[in-house]
Amino acid sequence: MEFFNSYEDEFRAKEYSKLEFQNTYYLAYRDLPEIFRKYVKGKRAVDFGCGTGRSTRFLQKHGFSTAGIDISDEMITIAKKIDPTGDYRIIKNGDYNQLHQNSYDLVLSTFTFDNIPMKQKVSLFSSLAALLNKDGKLINLVSSPEMYTHEWASFSTRDFPENKNAVSGDIVPIITTDFEDKRPCYDILCFDEDYKKIFLKSNLSLLKTFKPLATGDEPYTWVNEIKIAPWTIYVLKKKI
Repeated sequence: MEFFNSYEDEFRAKEYSKLEFQNTYYLAYRDLPEIFRKYVKGKRAVDFGCGTGRSTRFLQKHGFSTAGIDISDEMITIAKKIDPTGDYRIIKNGDYNQLHQNSYDLVLSTFTFDNIPMKQKVSLFSSLAALLNKDGKLINLVSSPEMYTHEWASFSTRDFPENKNAVSGDIVPIITTDFEDKRPCYDILCFDEDYKKIFLKSNLSLLKTFKPLATGDEPYTWVNEIKIAPWTIYVLKKKI
């Protein structure tokens, strides 16, 4: 199957804009404020792959002056409607001329690299690393490989048993159950060892990896989230 970005679709963009910080998505964002406090100095940020602005607004809430960037016209249009005073920009083909190199304290990427083919990952990570100042951090939040082979509060993969045989670089379908659009999203699988190789090639050093698990005390009906981490969070800095 040839890869295409499932989110460059007006109806999917509208559905995605309805998502909040609940169910499996809650675990993606729960630990980020503490990670920011521990690793990030300063409040100038870029939200890479901002979509309809959920993560951008999350950063703003936590005190960051944030530029949200995305390749999807549909997503950015909705982001601007939701947050008219926010800074949202269309950036195509990794062209970061609108942004200043060596200037940002944080580049946050939530789920974006799930949708980027393997051959493009190194060049994009390298470009994002160049945006960071000497103390800046890149936080890359992606789906764990286990995401595509289990059931979750927000996702289903039961109809795609072929995912169990997938390797890094393969296209893996998954259905988001938190909104009405039940068409599969097609992601690019990437295992931890391959991300680490990509970081090395991208002038990035890995500081810490987090695998957030549910505790059972949250107000959500968990499926596998208590025993299997659906997300992986990488904290990185650029090599000086």
